[in-house]
Amino acid sequence: MKITILQGSARKKGNTARASNWIEQELTSLGHEVDTIYLHSKNLKGCMGCAKCKEKPDTIGCVQKDDMPKILGKIVRSQLVVFASPLYFWGFTAQIKAVIDRTYSLYINYHQPGHASLVDGQKQALLVTGAGPYEDNAEGVFTAFRRMQKPHKAINVGELFIGSCTTPDKLDDSVQDQAIEFAGKIVA
Repeated sequence: MKITILQGSARKKGNTARASNWIEQELTSLGHEVDTIYLHSKNLKGCMGCAKCKEKPDTIGCVQKDDMPKILGKIVRSQLVVFASPLYFWGFTAQIKAVIDRTYSLYINYHQPGHASLVDGQKQALLVTGAGPYEDNAEGVFTAFRRMQKPHKAINVGELFIGSCTTPDKLDDSVQDQAIEFAGKIVA
């Protein structure tokens, strides 16, 4: 299976990166082709909501000149996309949010006849790390992720929240086991 991991942390060696790396290693060991995109190093602009991308619905297009068309192309060619982000103020990081917002270009006619998506049937999963607990903290990011599958016409195959994160070296074997189990679940 062709898999893309969108690593949305600003820290290349932070908690999210460490957990994401365990997931990537397990997916690779299971024989999958995995491409991790470290979003913080990319030139990403936010969606302008101009809808120019809707003028040619069978292509990935945008009037903005940045790295997003290449990233969106990888998303479209993947059978599974893992969205990985630390929790920042009860939501996604700016990096991953920019990608999510720009996926607006991947579908047409949402809530209308003729609703179509370039990622129809794609598997999507979510990994979130955070310093606090899930309750009264992380629910919003998971709700937003679940809602995203409807316009994408995608399938939510799994979600993992790793709370009480301090530093990557404090992520113990139990967290690694959770990441490995999660990897197996999302490709089952």
